[in-house]
Amino acid sequence: MSDLEIRPARQDDLPAIVAMLADDPLGARRESPDDLTPYTAAFARLAQDPNQRLVVAVREGRVVGTLQLTLIPGLSRKGMTRSLIEGVRIHADERGSGLGTRLIEWAVEESRAQDCGLVQLTSDVTRVDAHRFYERLGFEASHVGFKLSL
Repeated sequence: MSDLEIRPARQDDLPAIVAMLADDPLGARRESPDDLTPYTAAFARLAQDPNQRLVVAVREGRVVGTLQLTLIPGLSRKGMTRSLIEGVRIHADERGSGLGTRLIEWAVEESRAQDCGLVQLTSDVTRVDAHRFYERLGFEASHVGFKLSL
């Protein structure tokens, strides 16, 4: 992994990021890689928010992975800040290479550096392989999540 760089995402990374978001059965239904307009607006919002870390993994000049890390200041747990990992995607050519582990390790290290006391994430109930992956990295399935589409 010495040839791997994890760096903040740039606007010109959007096509590669969105392509990875769309490259699975769930993402194919909800992402639109042919129209980057909504992603460009979202990227601008993320770039302005100091609690957001959208990163890409780059190997040989090619974006091969991504994730978003959100810092969430809070009052509960004695005012603890927690972090939330979202949108973890690995390019199909890189799956099984250890890149996903490296990205999650980066997110955990960054969370520690930002004085977070807890790292959390959600994973769709259908992503059984992802659940095993996160459990192997020490995450516990401790809560039931709920969503309300608006």
